[in-house]
Amino acid sequence: MLMKGKKGVILGVANHRSIAWGIFESLRNQGADITLTYMNDRMKDGVEKLFKKFDINDVELLECDVTNQETIDSTFKALGEKHGEIDFVVHCLAFADKSELEGEFYNTSREGYAMAGEVSSFSLVAISKAAQPYLSESASIVSLTYLGSERICTNYNVMGVAKAGLECSTRYLANDLGPQGVRVNSISAGPVNTLAARGIAGFTKMLTIQEKISPLRRVNTIDEIGDAAMFLCSDLSRGITSEVIHVDCGFSNVGVGPMEAYNLEK
Repeated sequence: MLMKGKKGVILGVANHRSIAWGIFESLRNQGADITLTYMNDRMKDGVEKLFKKFDINDVELLECDVTNQETIDSTFKALGEKHGEIDFVVHCLAFADKSELEGEFYNTSREGYAMAGEVSSFSLVAISKAAQPYLSESASIVSLTYLGSERICTNYNVMGVAKAGLECSTRYLANDLGPQGVRVNSISAGPVNTLAARGIAGFTKMLTIQEKISPLRRVNTIDEIGDAAMFLCSDLSRGITSEVIHVDCGFSNVGVGPMEAYNLEK
């Protein structure tokens, strides 16, 4: 097993359709000792129901509201006291008010911009700082991003800006933590039918477009993203850091797709 003896934490599991759950399953299947975090009691109830549904009784849950530095610090202090060292941290956190994910980007509110940036981008910095004293020499930090950080994706709006900040933070954190032996990477996942994604106006059309024009002619699955994250957490990726790796069936590399995918007059 690639992750046997490795200990770490995943932040952001919502339900069994979430990318974070796919990552959890991939790491668990490879023998990792995983702690999950929850933001509040409502989210805790949801994760506990998942444990019951899948007959899981050996995974610890810790509260961690990433808008509160004290809870972030206490989370990693608890992990450090339990394990001594942490081998991986997986950041699967993003939030923007639904009203900010439609229409013109210039209508983004000041409050909405700040909230999206704090939860979706700055939280990676805050988490990395809290985790740093406890990270092992070969530890890995992995976060999730999306193509809307690089290109215009209709209705992604402020989340695209937040994800761009996340990707830039990935590079700077990789430089800061590299001398310690810690790697920091991000996965740019294609659209997946998750609870968070359904908050984006026109999301189902995004799925259809990827299925029609990506080189693999399909959408990616959470287990494929999970396996990529597991690879980045494992020693197999020991020479990879400061990268944004696309797991999107090749969609990010398509300029103009096959002509049959479009309704065009000849």
